[in-house]
Amino acid sequence: MERRTGEKMKQEYLKEAPPIIQEFLAYMENVRGRSGLTVDEYYRDLRTFFRFILKEKGEAVPDSIKPNEIDISCVDIEFIKKITFTDILLFLNYCRIDRKNSAATISRKTSSLKSYFRYLTLKVNKISNNPTEALDPPKKPKTVPKYLTLEESLRFLESIDGKYKERDYCMMIFFLNCGMRISELCGINLSDINNENMLKLRGKGNKERVLYLNNSCVSALNDYLKVRPTENVKDKNALFISGRNCRITPKGVQYVLDKRLQKIGLDGQGYSPHKLRHTAATLMYQKGNVDIRTLQAILGHSTLSTTQIYTHIADDQVIEGLKANPLADNKIKKTNKK
Repeated sequence: MERRTGEKMKQEYLKEAPPIIQEFLAYMENVRGRSGLTVDEYYRDLRTFFRFILKEKGEAVPDSIKPNEIDISCVDIEFIKKITFTDILLFLNYCRIDRKNSAATISRKTSSLKSYFRYLTLKVNKISNNPTEALDPPKKPKTVPKYLTLEESLRFLESIDGKYKERDYCMMIFFLNCGMRISELCGINLSDINNENMLKLRGKGNKERVLYLNNSCVSALNDYLKVRPTENVKDKNALFISGRNCRITPKGVQYVLDKRLQKIGLDGQGYSPHKLRHTAATLMYQKGNVDIRTLQAILGHSTLSTTQIYTHIADDQVIEGLKANPLADNKIKKTNKK
């Protein structure tokens, strides 16, 4: 099933979710300032959880009904009060075994549940016992972020052509130079760029930051603005316009990236717009000697620990480091012992 995000997803949960969930989502968006995409994730996680609980507790759910078809509109506070710590553990086990969720996905679901039950106990006092209070999120395996090398990045950019080459090149240059998130790129408005080449981005939690557009970004932007559609455009302030004269969507950007990567033989290797963000950060840290604090500000991370994943060392640097060892070329004279 295609994943829906943004306004469509919001209309869905306003229609399908029970009030006890709608109130929480409204609180996270309007009070806590969570982005629309984050609120969507909360809703999907809670919907999956309550569908499982309804099925598990036998609340008149026929066996013929598939898990993704279970209606959760009947969930109310009395039903929630019956949920136990064991129910939470059974759900997470179901996610791991039946749904084959990764540790990162299970960690996110755990966080969603903890936020929800913390809201019910501490913010609105609708339940007295929090079944997630003693719940620890699973450890995420530490992995090196996947990224394009400098040579692959240059080859990728040089291969961009076709009807939308100016737009696509500008988007990819923005990713690779500024390390922005896909939601940030899609959300850029013409009014977000001033005459001094400063770009305002809206990141997670609607936090704003300002980035400087370097020469490559400015050149690509100017080339795109010369051909950017102006007639019959539905969102006239949107910077990047789709072939249907609408603001380009994350799905559209992913399609563009997949198409461009396929041309140079890098398709099917797990690259995504977020991997281009990894690429920008890695190249700035390794090749540009950008310090970790500056990189944190550029990427819009709220904590330094998030940025520190980019302090990994590339294989070629390891090789050069080993070559630089003063004993690297030392030859021990062999002596014949009698």
